[in-house]
Parts: sequence; structure tokens; C-alpha cells
Amino acid sequence: MSKPSVSPPVQSFSKKVIAAWGSFDFAMSSFSGIIVTFVFPIYFRNVIVTNGHGDSIWGFTLSASMLLVAISSPLLGAMADVLRNKKAFLGIFTSVTILCTILLYFMGPGMVLIAAALFIIANIGYEGGTVFYDAFLPEITTPQTYGRVSGFGYACGYFGSLMILIVNMPFFETAPKFTFIVTAAFLFLFSIPMFFIVPEQRRNSHLSFPQIVRQGFSQLATTVRHIRQYKDVTRFLTAFFIYNDALLTVILFAGIFANQTLHFGMTQLAIWFGMIQIIAILGSILFGKFADKHGPKLTITITLFIWIGVVTEAYFTTTAAEFYVVGAIAGISLGSSQASSRAFMALLTPPEHSAEFFGFYDGFCGKASAVIGPIVFGVLSDLFGSQRPAIWALAGFFIIGLILLRRVNEKRAVAEEELLEIAS
Repeated sequence: MSKPSVSPPVQSFSKKVIAAWGSFDFAMSSFSGIIVTFVFPIYFRNVIVTNGHGDSIWGFTLSASMLLVAISSPLLGAMADVLRNKKAFLGIFTSVTILCTILLYFMGPGMVLIAAALFIIANIGYEGGTVFYDAFLPEITTPQTYGRVSGFGYACGYFGSLMILIVNMPFFETAPKFTFIVTAAFLFLFSIPMFFIVPEQRRNSHLSFPQIVRQGFSQLATTVRHIRQYKDVTRFLTAFFIYNDALLTVILFAGIFANQTLHFGMTQLAIWFGMIQIIAILGSILFGKFADKHGPKLTITITLFIWIGVVTEAYFTTTAAEFYVVGAIAGISLGSSQASSRAFMALLTPPEHSAEFFGFYDGFCGKASAVIGPIVFGVLSDLFGSQRPAIWALAGFFIIGLILLRRVNEKRAVAEEELLEIAS
């Protein structure tokens, strides 16, 4: 059976295109830094929630948003692949994130349901858009430089997180809610180059919306069959699901842990986060080059060992100085873990299935993994009246993910792709 004719992807590997692609990560990381990780979680827990169960409510709120993204992202990725119009979807999700971030400014004490709903919708926009953003990676570079370009993207993201902290520094203590407005403006401004400079492979479609939905579901079913054909892709996605659960939970609860357990003030916490962004930038670039030379699998393995050490040390941390050390070590592996995982997925993924497979990678595995971790951490924290016991659960996830990762063989995966290509 012959394969349908598909035009080759855009081969535009210019520095300008890659810089514009990275600019979007620079922009979107402002939302991650202020709304998901730093200011809004603490504001939500300490101001909006008034019943003393902030950790578990925040955990369930995060999990609800991730669950909705996990359910919808594989379908959206498949639809984007059918239409070859990833930018349109990316624009819609980005606009939703900007609007809801602005509306969070108007939330106050007791407005738990409305604030949670706005955050969930904003986070769906942010996380759902990432599916389409990541799927551009195979179109703007070559397999030989996936690690380097992916690392550059994450470096841009951490630089964006650093810049939004600097821009918002005057408001952390006196007007924390105003940082939401600043973040929305920052996101809008620096996302523009992605839409005007980065090219994409497009296909004209005259389908109605119901037809597009049906075709999307049909493509989704095909995607499931395709992924099952690539055994090492399945093995990697399983490992990624587990260790990314712990990684995302660390990111999502780090600010709350520092604020509640170690009594960090907002300015002190901003400096701590800023330090991590600087170190994460260097770690993303250095480990990106290491991944290109030694392979992303070895890079991920090293970073997982680092993460096991980080959470173990965090459990015993009692002073600000110790937590700065923990943060510095975490920063080294933070960007590199994610960048190397994205590069490894790109390496394992057949180019013709990039949007499909990245929908599962970033949409289902990436987001569904964050459904479990925040709930476990939040419930254990409220149950024991301390956030420290919840940390051990994260160490267990990292260890299991590391064990499962060892079963993935990238050389076998490439050979498997070639055999399937011949058979088709």
C-alpha cells in the first residue's frame, strides 16, 4: 500500500527562525513563572483560599487543568496534523491564556471557584499551546541538532522567567496582583515573532467544523495505532510519564514549600527563583550540547540522578542558605531534563507523525502525569500537616522513571522506523 503524498516540511534552519521560535518560549515562560509557579500559587493559597486547606485545593486545581489538557491535547495535535495549521491553534490558545491572566487580577478572598476556573482555563491555553509549539521543532532544525535547538528553546524560556521576575520586582511585596497584568502584556509582546517569522507546512482544507472534528478523532485513533507500532516510543512515553510527574510537581509546589515551610518572603523568593533561572539557562545550553554529543538518553539519566539528590536534600533542608544550594542544583538539571526529553522524543518520532506523537508526548503524557503528582503532594501535605513527608513520594517517582528509561533503545527505534517505512 503506497503512502499518501505529503509535501516535505519547511527546511528553514536560519538563526532568525530559531530565534523567533525561542522567543515564544521566552514569552510563555512568563506565565509559567508568575501564574503557575510563583506569585499566583502563593496568592491563591494564602489569600483566595480561606479554609486552611490551600495545599490540597491548589493541588486539585492544578490536576483538573492538566486532566482537561491531557484529554484534549492528543485530539488537538491530531487535528493540527490533519490541517497542517498549527499556528492557528497556537494563536487561539495563547489568546485565551492572556485574557484569563488579566482576569485573575480581579480575584480576591473567598473567590475560590472563579479563581480556580480562570486558572484552569488559562493553564489549558498555556499547556495546550505547547503541543503545537513543540511540534515545530522537527520543522526548523535537523535530527543532528535537536538537542542543541531544544536546549536553546528552554534556555529562552528560563531567560523569560528571569526577565519577568526582574520586571515585576517592584510589585511583589506591595501589589502582587499587578504582576498578573504585567505578565499578560509580556506574553503578548514576545509571542508575536513566532506568528510572523516561523514558517510551517500548511495544507488548504475546505472541511466544515464537524468534519474536522470527525477527521480529528479518526486521526487520533490512527495515532494510537501508530504509536503502538513503535515499541521504544511507547517505552519512553511510559518512563517520561512517571519522572515528569515528579518534575512538574517540584516546579508547581516549590514556591509554596519555600513560603510556608521555610518562611521565605516574596522578594526573597523572587531572588531564589531568579537564581534558578540563570543556572537553568546555562544548564539547558551545556546539557543540550552534551545531548548532541552523547545522546539525550544518557543526559536524561544523569539529570534524574541529580533530581533524586535534590528532593532528598530538600527534605532535610531547614535554612534559607541550604535551600539556595538545593535550588542551584535543581537549576542545573531543570531545563536540561525537559530539553533532553523533548530532543529524545523528536529523535524517536518519525517526521510524518510529529504533531500526532508530540500530542501524546506533551499533551497526554506531559499533562496527565501532572494530574497525579499535585494531588499526591497536596493531600499528603494536608494529611500530615507538613510538606516534608510529601517530598519522599517525588523521590519514588524519579526512581521508577529512571528504571523504566533504561528499557528504551534509540538505535533499535531508528531501525524500527526504517523497517516500518519500507513496509508501508
